[in-house]
Amino acid sequence: MKLNDIAEFVTDKISSSSISLENYVTTDSLLQNKRGRETAQKLPPMLCALTHYKRGDVLVANIRPYLKKVWFADSEGGCSSDVLVFRAKNGHYPSFLYTVLIQDAFFDYAMSGAKGSKMPRGDKDQIMRYELPTFTSLEEENIGNIMVDIMSKINVNRQINDNLEAMAKQLYDYWFVQFDFPNEEGKPYKSNGGAMVWNEKLKREIPQGLDTQKIGDIEKNIITGKTPSCADEDNFGGDIPFVTIDDIRGNLFVFEAQRTLSTKGADSQEKKYLPIGSLSVSCIGTIGVMGFVARLAQTNQQINSIVFEHEYNKEFLYFSLKLYYENAKAKTGNVFANMSKEEFASITVAYPPKQILQAFHNKVAPIFDSIKNNIEEINSLTKQRDELLPLLMNGQATVNYHLSDD
Repeated sequence: MKLNDIAEFVTDKISSSSISLENYVTTDSLLQNKRGRETAQKLPPMLCALTHYKRGDVLVANIRPYLKKVWFADSEGGCSSDVLVFRAKNGHYPSFLYTVLIQDAFFDYAMSGAKGSKMPRGDKDQIMRYELPTFTSLEEENIGNIMVDIMSKINVNRQINDNLEAMAKQLYDYWFVQFDFPNEEGKPYKSNGGAMVWNEKLKREIPQGLDTQKIGDIEKNIITGKTPSCADEDNFGGDIPFVTIDDIRGNLFVFEAQRTLSTKGADSQEKKYLPIGSLSVSCIGTIGVMGFVARLAQTNQQINSIVFEHEYNKEFLYFSLKLYYENAKAKTGNVFANMSKEEFASITVAYPPKQILQAFHNKVAPIFDSIKNNIEEINSLTKQRDELLPLLMNGQATVNYHLSDD
């Protein structure tokens, strides 16, 4: 049996005027390594026709199939032309189709027929010739159900993490945007008459006596990543994550990367090592994507990383930089730009006293630890899924129950 026996490409169109950022899907908003999608950063600049996807369709990025970008749609919307939309044919289950399309074997097959070297694009005719075993309708249902159950557990953890980060951000906003951090009496500063003064650099009022400092003065060790020589294949393929922007998207803590460096490759640029807990921020292409490395790692040249000397700065600078980039986007409507290391280090923030930062860190660090633990659980579930998939598809394992029934 071939893929075109159970699925078809969706060609229906929807006007870009009928969609919003929340239901617009692009290759950039799809997350690599089968992690679904994030909200798109911008809508098409001109009115155009988009592929009209519906709930239950499976969306796959057709550029660089090796990135394994796939999403099981839980809503209706529109997507760009480089996103393929698959729909299960009558008599076949959308969940089973999704299971077929998240296999590593499927992406390897798509890459085998891809055209172009720098930005390989899958061949749609070849993709539809992908071969798969024949299953009964009940077997398709069971296989699809277990994959959806696993993905549901993963998505629950992701939603919990979103809520946890929102809680931490709410406290940040209260303390450092509204400036209602605890005063000397433990009461909200501004709400209890704390003096405010106009700051010309920030173009806003800040608490009297509060310093403004540049990122590079708060934390002096900022490392711009680098790619070791690609002419030497021995520089790659080891155990050291080589982090790119796509690896950070959707991950507050980055445990893994699509590419890795060998010890030889990483040691050839030993000053680029990032210790655990460093904050990596994209500064070329799409700027402002950020996350903490959870393993000893290196990044490519699109990323600047803060190596922290002071733990109490971590969460404060993370949210301060997020706010900076959100405000910059709101002013310009554009998130695509280049920011040099010097420009990054020159970002200026209202910098509170150490005791306030330490108090904030003490409250928020346990929340970040919970997020980190949930990401580790997500990674464990993802590994289980990827190990189980080929066994289910080649008949070595059978399933006749739902994980949720355990």
